Amino acid sequence: MEQENMVPVTILTGFLGSGKTTLLNRILKEDHGHRIAVIENEFGEAGVDNDILLDSGEEQIVEMNNGCICCTVRGDLIRILSDLREKRESGKLKFDRVVIETTGMANPGPVAQTFFLDESIGNYYLLDSVLTLVDAKHAQKQLDDFNEAQEQVGFADRILMSKTDLVTEEEQEALRKRLVRLNPRAPIRKVHFGNTPVGEILDIRGFNLNATLEIDPAFLEDAPHDHSEHVRSFVFRSDRPFDGVKLEEFLSGLTQVYGPDMLRYKGVLYLKDNAHRVVFQGVHQLMGGDMGKPWGAKEKRESVMVFIGRNLPEDLFVKGLEQCLETAQ
Repeated sequence: MEQENMVPVTILTGFLGSGKTTLLNRILKEDHGHRIAVIENEFGEAGVDNDILLDSGEEQIVEMNNGCICCTVRGDLIRILSDLREKRESGKLKFDRVVIETTGMANPGPVAQTFFLDESIGNYYLLDSVLTLVDAKHAQKQLDDFNEAQEQVGFADRILMSKTDLVTEEEQEALRKRLVRLNPRAPIRKVHFGNTPVGEILDIRGFNLNATLEIDPAFLEDAPHDHSEHVRSFVFRSDRPFDGVKLEEFLSGLTQVYGPDMLRYKGVLYLKDNAHRVVFQGVHQLMGGDMGKPWGAKEKRESVMVFIGRNLPEDLFVKGLEQCLETAQ
């Protein structure tokens, strides 16, 4: 297919909590005329981003919860892209571009490989760019501790630096210099709560295979990929409502003790005396919540919380959360 007729694909990556979903919400809600199919990947067994994402109208959102998008689910990615193509060509779906949001623990390289190793995918979809979000507050330590964070920066065609309001100008500049050392070819932009012109993130034709092969000559080869064995995720679910005051006190205590190892936590909460679901998200000691969509009259109300971290005591977390639930009448 001629390039101008191919469906452009943007890979949105960045470490846990860097602001990918916030940026994606920004893209979906803006009146830019693009019809977007979104492919979501979660690190862990349960995804909550469909509830965190705004009502996206015509957009098609597909979740993959099988783990790392760059390992076991590449076959799923090919299958989903093929399925989207079939539905688009049959008129069942209308979209003119795809955004793939990877898990924060993903190396985006193998995701990009898909568009060059599978002929049917590579002939229909055009890899437009790899966008990497970098959390200015936590990036220095993440880059020190995790190869995935370095790989995400290294593969970026454009780097978006988030949470710059939480650090000094000197800290920003130190981080910028480090990012330039890791990837001198990617422009760096500041982004505040996902607020960046759509023209700077879509249709930028930033991905250059030759440049990528210069950086990583083995790019088109399959290579084993392992996450840090200490990083695990677990899920808490309950159909009993939380007592909001107890929950806030417990979560605040958790972040004080385990915050440095709580890489990412988020969820959809069912609170007593609240007709709306509450969406909460956090990174290390930073935590916040927003009012979500109202519960439907016949909708099952439940809380789903996902925690991703290093050596977190799951039993302690679960027992503490259970004590924050309303006692059955």
